[in-house]
Formats: sequence, C-alpha cells, structure tokens
Amino acid sequence: MAQRVSGVKASVGFVSETGPRKRNEDFAGAVFGSELPEPRRDVVAALSDGIGSTKGGREAAEIAVRGFLDGFCDLPETMEVRRAAAIVLNALNGWIYSQAHRDPELSGMGCTFTALVLRGRVAHVLHVGDSRAYRLSRDRLTCLTSDHVRQGGKGGGRSNVLTRALGVETELRLDYGTQPVAQHDRFLLCSDGVHGYLADEFIAGIMQERVSSEDTARALVAAALDAGSADNCTALVLDVVGLATAETADIGANIAQLPLVPVPQGGETIDGFVLKVLLSDGRYTRLFGAEDEVEGGEVALKFPKPMVAGVDAYRAAFIREAWVGARVNSPWLGHVIELPPGRQSCLYTVMPLYQGELLETRIARRPALGLEEGRQIAIKLARAAAALHRVGIVHRDIKPDNVILESGGSLKLIDLGVVRVPGMEDAPPEDIPGTPAYMAPEMFDGEAGNEATDIYALGVTMFRAFTGEFPYGNPDATSRPRRDRPAHLSALRPDLPAWLQAAIGRAIARDPADRFRDMAEFAVEIEAGPARAPVAVHRPRTLYEREPLRFWQGVAALLALALLLSLWRR
Repeated sequence: MAQRVSGVKASVGFVSETGPRKRNEDFAGAVFGSELPEPRRDVVAALSDGIGSTKGGREAAEIAVRGFLDGFCDLPETMEVRRAAAIVLNALNGWIYSQAHRDPELSGMGCTFTALVLRGRVAHVLHVGDSRAYRLSRDRLTCLTSDHVRQGGKGGGRSNVLTRALGVETELRLDYGTQPVAQHDRFLLCSDGVHGYLADEFIAGIMQERVSSEDTARALVAAALDAGSADNCTALVLDVVGLATAETADIGANIAQLPLVPVPQGGETIDGFVLKVLLSDGRYTRLFGAEDEVEGGEVALKFPKPMVAGVDAYRAAFIREAWVGARVNSPWLGHVIELPPGRQSCLYTVMPLYQGELLETRIARRPALGLEEGRQIAIKLARAAAALHRVGIVHRDIKPDNVILESGGSLKLIDLGVVRVPGMEDAPPEDIPGTPAYMAPEMFDGEAGNEATDIYALGVTMFRAFTGEFPYGNPDATSRPRRDRPAHLSALRPDLPAWLQAAIGRAIARDPADRFRDMAEFAVEIEAGPARAPVAVHRPRTLYEREPLRFWQGVAALLALALLLSLWRR
C-alpha cells in the first residue's frame, strides 16, 4: 500500500509466517498519517516478537504494536518523536508488566519492540530486544539497532535470553536514534526468526532487488525458512517513494544555530568526519575530501571562510543549498546530504565525493572538445537546470567551474549557494550574485535571475567549452562583456557544424526574447541538431583540391606567359 502524507510518500509491505512453531507470536503493523481522522505527516511502523517461553507472548506483541500505533498518533504532532514515543511505551511497559504479575494465564509475558517513525526527512528508530531495524541506502545495508541478548546458547551462535524487553522490567530501557532519509531508501523491521538465519549480505541482496515492498518481505521470510529457521518469521519493508518538501523556515532555524568556526586545515576530525585531502581552496569556501566514520564512505565537506564575507551572507547561502538539496532530485544535479539532528556542530555542507574533473579543466586540456562530447554535456546541463526550473529555482551561476564531468559520461551541476529560491530573496539589485562573464546583460540592470538568464549562462558555458573563448570578448570570468555582438563559433572552430553555431548563438542572444523559451527547448535543439544538418553533396574534386602544388605552378606559368606577351607587344 502507498500513501502521500504532506508530501511524503511511502510503500509498506509485511509478511509473517508461523514456521515450525505451534503459534505465531510475532506482530507487525503500520499507519499512514492521512488515514487518521485528523491527518498528520507521520508514517509509523512497528514490529514485536513475543517471548516464546511465556504464556502471553503473542498477547504482549499485539498489545505493544497496536497500543503504540494508536497512542503515538493520538499525541500532538508538535510533540518531539522521542518524547511522544517514551510516553506511550512507558505506559505500555507498565501495563504489560502488571498484567504478567497479576494474571496467571499471562505469567511472564513480554516482547521485543522495534519501531520506525518517518517524519519529514528524518527516520526515528525506537528499539528494545532482539528484533532489528535495517536501512538500505544506495545499495548499502546498515543495521540500525543492537540486540539486547545474552550471548551463546542458541543455534547459529545467538542466544534467546533477552537482557531487555518490553514488559519484563518496571523501568523500560529504550534505545533511540535518528537517520536522515533520502528518496528511494528502504527500511526493514524483522524478527530474529529472519535475521538470525540470514547473513546481512544475503539480506542486502534481497533488499537490493527493487521489487515491491511486500514481495521483498515475502522473499526474506521464505529465505529464512529455507535456511532452517526454527522460529516465527516476520519482515516489514518500508520504501521511501517521495519526501516531504523541506520547509524553508525549519531549515533556516536549524542553520541559524550553527556557529562559524575557523577554516580547518586538514587532518582534523569534525562531527565524525575525518578531513583527508584538500580538494579546492576558493575565495569564499574550502572543500575537503573526508571519511565518514559514523555512516561510512567518502564525502566532501565545504566550509565557509568567515573573513571574506558577512556571517549573514554565508548563512543565507547555506540555507539555500540545504533547501535545494532537500527538494530537488536529478541525476545531473549535485546532491546535499542531510545529517541527523544533533550531529552537526558548526556550519558546513556535506556532499557526495564525486569522482571526475571540472569542465574548466577539460577545456584547458587537449584535444579540444569534440562535437559529440560537447553535445552530451550541453544536453545534461540543460536537463539539470530544467529540474531546478520546474520547482521555481534559478541556479544563477552556471559555468565550467561548477560542472563535474564524471567517468562514463555522467556529470553533476554543483554549487547551489547562490540559487534564487521563491520566497528567499536575499540580494539588492546592485548586488545580484553570479560570475560576471556568464551573467546575462539584464542582470547588470537589476534582474535577479530567471530561466532566461540561466539559458544565457549555459550558452556562454558551451561556447567556452568548444572554443576556450568568451563570446563577448571578456578576458576572464570576472569582467563584464566588452562587445555588443558575440564572436562567431564557426570562426573559432570551423570544424563544427552551422546548426551548433545557430543554437548557441540563440542561447546567448542579448535580448531575452530572442533566446529559447526554456531549458527543455534548448536540450531538444541540441539533441536534434545532427538530424537537421544539411546532407553533404558529393562532387568530383577540383585540380586545386587534388594537386595544389601543380595548380599554383600552372598559375605561375600562365602569369609568366602573360608577362612575356606584354613585353613583346611593346
């Protein structure tokens, strides 16, 4: 089943099998906030495994899951997830504990409990016992919980003696954690009848097969039973299909609390990121390649240089970058990684560590950019900008320095710090951000940036990519255009076709009305260009084309003969 809740879209499927046991003591369930009488933005899933050695294991598991889903959703949505969950689970723990000591038919009842609350762009994990929660992100599986068991004694090297569970102690000792959520993430809640008989690598392999959430849950349970599971087997799979739009005010409030620190030099560890190598040291920012010791993997961290610009300007740039990174998904746009609440202690941006070279570097390298290579770059850049334009965002700084060419022909348009976001205007007309040589003429007259100015910047970028020159005679990327008319692409690159000159010339027209209507039209024009090229006409080659030396020797002989005739007549 799938449901949209204030912009969040998730799909949940779960399967539970009794296995060789006499009865199934597992229980799982999920609630979508929009299904409630008073709609809310949460997606909540929970799973419990009743303690099999007691009389009321199944009852405890069902009470825990149903009670949590009902009780949590009855509390105000403005209450923090951790606090709301603790209120509900402490009450359930007390009730189950009292019933186990009061009713002989339920003596010793208790259960494990693992829950996932998806709110906004953060997943909250609540856990006690030996059921588990996993997260599959970009095909990497991570276990989000720790088993509360006494080691040894059970087949496979695991113990069924719980050291913590719901309803077995007067005071509940609950684990709590958060995870940032990305679109297409998969979460798994499962009982030990599944994870106790399947290696994590095997679980990851099944999770990586992008079938429906219910089919994935069924495959996990079937695999555990085939592996000889002697327990009940339950798996709940939650797929994040779409994410809520990050609210500008929320992002701004979070970033406003982060202090600016002296720019790191490298070799330091900040919030679990080990700064390994300096990637770039620009005027406004310093970029490091880093190792994430918490989540694992390599990332890039961008730190501001506070001595260059005002603190407010930096905060505004980082708010824009975080907002866009949270809202726009495109294979051609650089991604911004959101950190879970509480991890980030100062102002910086975390991004994937893209492998490749800048387009600016490629321009300086020989041989010059060929037609097909350049076409593909132009098409993908246009699609990246179009993804921004579809949600009302203008990049405002498209240039070769902000394009990473990856291996295999992919690319990323990066640096979202000066984007123009609806409702987040930041610059007066005399201080519009951007790089002058790529800024459309109207931006020097106060235009803050729109689709037409991005088209102009992309046109200048591609003119430089093919020729190494600026079309309007700028000696560098920091000065305004010098000429009223652009240079001809064909004069600098006579090997390139006329249709390319026409397409780029239209993109860099001084009058916005003469440019393409949108980025999609520009992409279509570049993509269809070769099909519109005139067919070459085959003809016999002239003497000059076949034998240029003999041609000029003949011309010289004719001129000499003409000179002799002229002298003879005199």
